[in-house]
Amino acid sequence: MALDLSRHPCFNGAIRHRFGRIHLPVAPKCNIQCNFCDRKYDCPNEGRPGVTSAVLSPGQAMYYLDRAVEQDPRIAVVGIAGPGDPFANVEETLTTLEFVREEYPEMLLCVASNGLNVAPYAGRLAELQVSHVTITINAIDPTIGAEVYRWVRDGKRVFRGLPGATLLVQRQLEAVRELKARDVTVKINSIIIPGVNDEHIEEVAKATSDLGADIINCVPLYPVKNTPFATLPEPSAEEVKRVRTDAGKYLSLMHHCTRCRADAVGLLGEGVSEGISRCFQEAAAQPIIPAENRPYVAVATHEGILVNCHLGEADQLDIYGLTEDGFTRIESRRTPSPGDGSLRWGKLADVLSDCRAVLVASVGQSPQQTLEQKGIRVVMMEGLIEEGLQAIFSGQPIRAPLRAEHRCGAGCSGDGTGCG
Repeated sequence: MALDLSRHPCFNGAIRHRFGRIHLPVAPKCNIQCNFCDRKYDCPNEGRPGVTSAVLSPGQAMYYLDRAVEQDPRIAVVGIAGPGDPFANVEETLTTLEFVREEYPEMLLCVASNGLNVAPYAGRLAELQVSHVTITINAIDPTIGAEVYRWVRDGKRVFRGLPGATLLVQRQLEAVRELKARDVTVKINSIIIPGVNDEHIEEVAKATSDLGADIINCVPLYPVKNTPFATLPEPSAEEVKRVRTDAGKYLSLMHHCTRCRADAVGLLGEGVSEGISRCFQEAAAQPIIPAENRPYVAVATHEGILVNCHLGEADQLDIYGLTEDGFTRIESRRTPSPGDGSLRWGKLADVLSDCRAVLVASVGQSPQQTLEQKGIRVVMMEGLIEEGLQAIFSGQPIRAPLRAEHRCGAGCSGDGTGCG
């Protein structure tokens, strides 16, 4: 379906009071260190980029999005803007975008990045119909960039000073070029840093305009405690106006930026409602991978043919997945050793975090409750492993001959010490 690009409130100031956005904070890692940035995840009262109340997995993000859209139907844009950089967290970013595009085909998608690792994924972003990308470019002169960035990490290599700034500028301009070659709308963010780049942002606007960038957002520095730029003054209104006037010679200007957090939601400048805040907290408490998206099933078995082992007696579980060749045993995983009481079952839930279910001959109440609270379905059955897998992967109920009665007895509490 054709997307209505005019509904993006950050790129169209005329509709910012009618359409809102939601940022899904699925990207915790960053591949550069800016001298104005200190990312804190647990400060809900701090309104600036780089902070979020929690980092969500793609599955948790979808849980949150589903409920947030119910609470606020004005949400027209799903963005990923940190709290780190989306392309220092490529798998989480692309997985989330894929989930959103599949479930909400009419939703606008956008990402905000420093641009270091964007170019290799420009084609994929275009395929997913990511309509808007923001690249933060604070300098195109590496000597100025070396004052802005402490280090730049490319893969496993870390570059400092001029080499790091030179690499970053090259990659940023390449990102703009590759995105515009695919007709993606590109916004340039430039942080106005007094005495560092405030006389240089006009050059940033000119260079990126030549590459086809669409709009620029000149953002006043937000001095952050415990950073190298903490003592720099926030630019005055007159300074901001001058920088914007100079940049506006080459690119359209964004005037209504609210310096959004990585978990911003709703209309620009609007506070977060209690209902949506509660949805976010609930999402953060969900299993990292929702059961329906988990690829594997664990099996308690003695010989690899039948489901015939009590969970408390299993020192290992066989892990199965569904492939083109049918059900395939992927590996065996050791279960946590007995002796930790109920902590054993929490550890087991971590071991099985990518499993949608575990097939067992019998199980105690404590492990069953713990695993199911983590989104892992506990199925008691007797019979062939393949028949149980068929039922789980097809979403069918376990038929009566496969179901097993609870045979642990009243003396089995599932307390993590093993069964006698």
